[in-house]
Amino acid sequence: MRANILTLENIKKNYTERMLFDEASFYLQEGEKVGIIGVNGTGKSTLLRMIAGTEVADEGKRVVANNLVIRFLTQQPQFADGMSVLQAALSMDIHEEHDLSYEAQAKQQLMELGITDFDQPMEQLSGGLKKRVAIVATLLSGADILLMDEPTNHLDGKTATWLENYLKNFRGAFVLVTHDRYFLDSVVDRIVEIDHGKMYSYDTNYEGFLELKAAREEAEDATWQKNKSLLRTELEWVRRGAQARTTKQKARLQRYEELKNKKAPIRDGSVELSSVSTRMGRTTIELHGVSKAYDKQLFRDFTYIFLKGDRVGFVGENGCGKTTLMKIIAGMDRPDSGEVVVGQTVKIGYYSQEFDHDPSAGIAYMDPKLRVIDYIRNTAEYVKTKDGLLSASVMLDKFLFPPKEQYALIEKLSGGERKRLNLLRVLMEAPNVLILDEPTNDLDIQTLTILEDYLDSFDGIVIAVSHDRYFLDRVVSRLFAFEGGTSPRQFEGSYSDYELVRQMETQPQPAQSKVVTEKKSDPNAGRAHAVKVRFTYQEQKDWDTIEERIAELESKLEKLDTDIAGNARDFVKLNELTKEKEETEAALEEAMDRWMYLSDKNEMIENAKS
Repeated sequence: MRANILTLENIKKNYTERMLFDEASFYLQEGEKVGIIGVNGTGKSTLLRMIAGTEVADEGKRVVANNLVIRFLTQQPQFADGMSVLQAALSMDIHEEHDLSYEAQAKQQLMELGITDFDQPMEQLSGGLKKRVAIVATLLSGADILLMDEPTNHLDGKTATWLENYLKNFRGAFVLVTHDRYFLDSVVDRIVEIDHGKMYSYDTNYEGFLELKAAREEAEDATWQKNKSLLRTELEWVRRGAQARTTKQKARLQRYEELKNKKAPIRDGSVELSSVSTRMGRTTIELHGVSKAYDKQLFRDFTYIFLKGDRVGFVGENGCGKTTLMKIIAGMDRPDSGEVVVGQTVKIGYYSQEFDHDPSAGIAYMDPKLRVIDYIRNTAEYVKTKDGLLSASVMLDKFLFPPKEQYALIEKLSGGERKRLNLLRVLMEAPNVLILDEPTNDLDIQTLTILEDYLDSFDGIVIAVSHDRYFLDRVVSRLFAFEGGTSPRQFEGSYSDYELVRQMETQPQPAQSKVVTEKKSDPNAGRAHAVKVRFTYQEQKDWDTIEERIAELESKLEKLDTDIAGNARDFVKLNELTKEKEETEAALEEAMDRWMYLSDKNEMIENAKS
């Protein structure tokens, strides 16, 4: 049986006016691999700091086994000025003197993460490269407990996989906060969920957590329903009144008061959010021979015409030009050569990873003295969804900002909550093209689930840059891989499909036999990257019903023509029928556009099979 090495017992912690932890407890045993999850603002990073001992709870106690070495990888690691890369990588080592073996390990790991200049000053590195150096420093520290706050943020898929494999073989204990669901599923053996001031422990990985949480909430709801039934019985007894207040009757009155004061289980906002978008015409966004270079050539002669309903992902190492191409599409940057054609009805919503508090930056500026509700109302008071007209307050509630938090100042929000608020602002603009630049960085899993659910029913085009493998698999059906200066290479299918092809391409080929044999043509040659073309869930649903929908609209138009002819002298009725005909014609045109797009994609799917 594993020994307990760290405990936080009955802790209470307030942040401004918010209760983060209310008599919550946490424990860690030898060799445990624990993942912390919860909505942004619930105290995940605060919990890590309390485990590390760098922050103290308002109440409760922290108990740590003797002589434990704890190392903490924060979201934004800091290093002393003038440190070289190698010095920073060795800065957490517990040994008084670094021997050559430690330096060799540090250099090996740095090279595996793509860093080869060991003498380069740390201040010259980008945020993403600093994070990689900090990861190496943390892993080489000789710690008994590793604490890691969003370790996969800004890491490309290759680096995230490297870290994943390292942690699988790590002999000590670790506690990490991450939104990367594949990462969680692969490396942890226990999930701790922070939910409304309490902590819930699940001895399983992320997939098992989903099942156990659903069972817990069902049990809580069943208990609450039972309590409500008991409350009604007790209420009837109290209303009848008691002739004599015996001890037994007083006990029933006390029971009634206890039941009356019990609160229903608290649940976060609904994930069912109908999409908001503006109707798009025939011309979408077209890129013709687009090229861009700064210090180096990022991409050259890239041509692509976005289809209606496209779900496109851009992947590649940091600094390869993904964000630059997004900005060119959005009109925020210009190509060195080539042409970008944007249809007149295209309305772009741009979610940027560049979160700036400078008003002149424009993109995602948030006045810290502005209230949450006013920030959204400044974009739109109401939006039209498939569920009807929804107010800014209702949309905020669906995005995990309950009414009591909507009048708080933005400066009171955590960094992740501000990201979530900014994402909602983009959606409230009702775009028909959504450009999402690293949407998974600093967003909690529940917000990502809401976004993914939203995108399932979004009628427009989605273009996403992300290092999150789960998000890409969940959302996109076509990828463009940036591979250094050339036109991005197109892959059909999910990110997992792309990774499979990459592995096949990099595997050494068996040596050819010295005996020369007649070469036979391979019908599949040259098609390695065309792994899978597929409909999304919503596209398949539309394809199954679109012809029936068109037939219904055509029949409705015929009937409206007959009704209009029969009401030529009733000007009020005629006006109503004419308006209804215009709306039906618009709906028919939209359905025909959707049918054309789905027909083209279905043809691609059938061609891929043959």
